Amino acid sequence: MTFFATDAQSIRRALLLDATASGAMGMLLIVGAGPLETLLGLPGGLLRAVGLFLIPFAAFLIWLARRADVLRGLVRTIVIGNVLWVLASLLLLLSGWVSPTGVGMAFVVGQAVAVAVFAYLEHRAVARSATLTTAAGSAVGGR
Repeated sequence: MTFFATDAQSIRRALLLDATASGAMGMLLIVGAGPLETLLGLPGGLLRAVGLFLIPFAAFLIWLARRADVLRGLVRTIVIGNVLWVLASLLLLLSGWVSPTGVGMAFVVGQAVAVAVFAYLEHRAVARSATLTTAAGSAVGGR
């Protein structure tokens, strides 16, 4: 039964890592939207709005981390949301809707890569959880 605890821990860790980065980025974007607008070449309103989204998102991830072992479907939804975030970030750069500086492009790509890593870690933890649960169920069922 110890692998269930370890497995649930990996899901929690992935979610808490995502929450920490999301919360920190949210605070940075809210507090620093003005100076970042000039540095990144991205609209301050957009930066502030993203920051205001990330704070409650981080809080939700912390809440979910405590329940991730029983709410795996919700964790999968976070994975899908993270993948969509990565795609939206790349679309933002390719769309022509904004004119980021070189630093701004690196910033958007860098955060997209970080979010892709969170999606991968969360997906892998949930997939491993499902595999272990299935294997344990087969062992208990005598198959």
